[in-house]
Amino acid sequence: MSKKTKAQSLQFDDKGLIPAVVQNATSGRVLMVAFMNQESLDKTLETGDVHFWSRSRNELWRKGATSGHVMKLVEVIADCDQDCLLVRVHPGGPACHTGETSCFFTPWSSAAENPGETVFSETIGELAEVIRDRRENRPEGSYTTRLFEGGVDRIAKKVGEEATEVIIAGKNDDADELRRESADLLYHLLVLWEQVGVSPAAVGEELKRRRR
Repeated sequence: MSKKTKAQSLQFDDKGLIPAVVQNATSGRVLMVAFMNQESLDKTLETGDVHFWSRSRNELWRKGATSGHVMKLVEVIADCDQDCLLVRVHPGGPACHTGETSCFFTPWSSAAENPGETVFSETIGELAEVIRDRRENRPEGSYTTRLFEGGVDRIAKKVGEEATEVIIAGKNDDADELRRESADLLYHLLVLWEQVGVSPAAVGEELKRRRR
């Protein structure tokens, strides 16, 4: 099916708009909700930079045009009714005008038995984004930059060293030490994933497949 045919099947409202839920493709965190029309959707697909339609200004706008926090498109997915879009992106910075990572940061209620699980997954995703930025931009003085410059051999060696430290901490039955060493291991593992081209989401899908 062609891109044009897919777009024609979407159910825009009477104003020619369709809601777009924007999601960080690495962490899975919902960043914001905006609206698209045919023009902004076409512009997004053509340029790879996410564009929306401003209802208040009645004009096309490229996310990050002012702040510099441009969103790079990964994919657009329509829901079952074709009347809402999931826009998966690599964000160039905070999505919210307040400076927050996501526009959704005001808690109202929670039924989660363990809210820390959400914090863990979001933190892993955000760290993966930082690591990806380090690989692409290689800022001077960054430890992560030095790891990438050393290549897979240096990174894998660090993963092995940190895994050994985790084992020792576990054998010592020291929860605090295990917590710290586990964080070190996860960080270096994320660097290795980035070096080889494996995303946290892909690992999550593999774990989900195994659960089935």
